[in-house]
Amino acid sequence: MKKTRIGGSILLLIVLMALFVALAVGLSKLFETEEKSSGLIDALDYGSRIGIIPIEGTIMTSDEILKDLRKFQKKSSIKAIVLRINSPGGAVAPAQEIYREIEKIKKKKPIVASMETVGASAAYYIASNATRVVCSRGTITGSIGVIMMLPDIHKIAEKIGVGVNIVKAGKFKDIGSGFKPLTEDEKNLLETFAVEIHDQFIADVATGRKEKIEINKLREIADGRFFSGEKAREYGLVDNIGNFYDAVQIAAELGGVKGDPQLEYPKKKWNNYLDMVLESASTALVGFSRRAGLVGSPEMR
Repeated sequence: MKKTRIGGSILLLIVLMALFVALAVGLSKLFETEEKSSGLIDALDYGSRIGIIPIEGTIMTSDEILKDLRKFQKKSSIKAIVLRINSPGGAVAPAQEIYREIEKIKKKKPIVASMETVGASAAYYIASNATRVVCSRGTITGSIGVIMMLPDIHKIAEKIGVGVNIVKAGKFKDIGSGFKPLTEDEKNLLETFAVEIHDQFIADVATGRKEKIEINKLREIADGRFFSGEKAREYGLVDNIGNFYDAVQIAAELGGVKGDPQLEYPKKKWNNYLDMVLESASTALVGFSRRAGLVGSPEMR
C-alpha cells in the first residue's frame, strides 16, 4: 500500500514538473522581448505616452539601449522619448552607436536627454545629439576628451623577479602590455589614436549641437574639462535647466502630447520572470515532495 502511494506521488511529481516547464516555456515564447511585436499588441497600442530609457553607470555596451530605442520608435503610442542619463561616460564605440541611432529616430520622434547627477564624456556624447538637452544647475557635464590608461607594472615584475617573454609578429602588437615601458613610437601611435577619437567626438557634438554652439568655441572648451549644468547652458552644450519632469514636459510638447503624458519604461527581460517562475515551481515541488515523503530534509533535534 505504501509502495503504491509513493509510486503515485512520483508520477504526480513528474506530471507537475512537466506542466511547470511547459507553462514557463510557453510564457517565455509569448512575451519574449523581440523587436517584432504581434498584431494583437499593435492593435491594443493606443494613447499618447513618453518612452523613458535609463542610461546609468559606465557605458560599456549599447545593445539594450539600442533595442529600447528601436522598440519605442516603432510603437505608435510613444510620441517622444526621454533618455534619463546618470553616467560619467564610458567606451567610445557604444556611445557612437547610440548617437547614430538617435540621429535616425529623432527625424521621426523627438528625443530629449535628461541628465541627472552626471552626464559627462561618452554620456554627453550621447546627449549632444538629442532634440533637446535638459539638466540641473549642478549637473556635472561636458568632459569632451579622450583618455587611455595603460598599466605599467614592469618595475614591479622586475622587483619580485618575474620575467615575461614576449613573442610577437608586428611591431606594435604588445603595446600597452605593461611589462615594458612604452617606446617613443608607441607613445606617438597612442597619442595619434587618441587625437583621432577626440576629433570624432568634437565633430559629432558640433553636428548634434549645430547652431547652438560655434565650432571654434566648442574646440576651445573640448579639452576634457567638465562644467556645471548652468555653465554648460551658457556655452550652448545644454538647452534647458530643469529636472526629470521638466524634461518629460518638454518631450510631451515636442511630441504633441496634451495633458499629463503617461510614462512607459522598457520592459524587463522575460528571462528574469522565467527564472522567477522556475524558481517558484522548484520551491513548490520540493515542498510537495517533502510532504509526500519523497525527499528527506536535514533537521536538528
